[in-house]
Amino acid sequence: MRDRADDARRLIACLDLTNLNETCTPADIDALVKRAQTPEGDVAAICIWPRFVAQARAILPETIHLATVVNFPAGGEDVEATVRETKQAVADGADEIDLVIAYRRVAADPAFVEAQVRAVKAAAGSARLKAILETGELTDPDLILSASEAALRGGADFLKTSTGKVPVSATPEAARILLQVIANGGGAVGFKPSGGIKTYEDAKLYRDMAEEVCGAGWPTPDRFRLGASGVLTDLLAVAGGDGRGGETSGY
Repeated sequence: MRDRADDARRLIACLDLTNLNETCTPADIDALVKRAQTPEGDVAAICIWPRFVAQARAILPETIHLATVVNFPAGGEDVEATVRETKQAVADGADEIDLVIAYRRVAADPAFVEAQVRAVKAAAGSARLKAILETGELTDPDLILSASEAALRGGADFLKTSTGKVPVSATPEAARILLQVIANGGGAVGFKPSGGIKTYEDAKLYRDMAEEVCGAGWPTPDRFRLGASGVLTDLLAVAGGDGRGGETSGY
């Protein structure tokens, strides 16, 4: 059984520390970059709006990935606009692209989603592509399954549950569907639950589920990410053996 403090450090190393607040400022980005370099080790990545990518790239250590969002949060159908957005983000220094798929098209036309992901993957080049499925809006397990399979056929490097901008974000039920699709495909694609992850226990639940479905040792930072901002305070408290932080606001 893992030591709790060490376990919390492992989870910190899998965190995509996020600021996608509408009121985010350049000063907030500077603060996020500093916060990402914690006393208990660096987070895996920061995830920010595209307009801040160049600023963050200039000050972010190379050991921390730089993720941004495209087609976010609405999940629209203008593929050409999303391709342009992706190319600009990569040019500005992003090395991970979190794409909101056109999730409203999944029921009637999953081939559209597959083609959308494929086009954005091509535009992303060597950048890692995470497909955000917005599982809380799909609701039907069959639709979540269809979205997952379409994203994988399109070449997504990660399946991600949510934007964190709708009432229902990551849930264990949706997470298990995504993980089973990943496992059935050989386990090479990563998994990112996002939104609503507030505590060490929340983070551990998803990490343990990933290990259960995909195998012992599978959830490394290359294959498992946590999309959150509020959870870091609690993870640091557990890692440091201090009183629990219990931060509850934010992504």
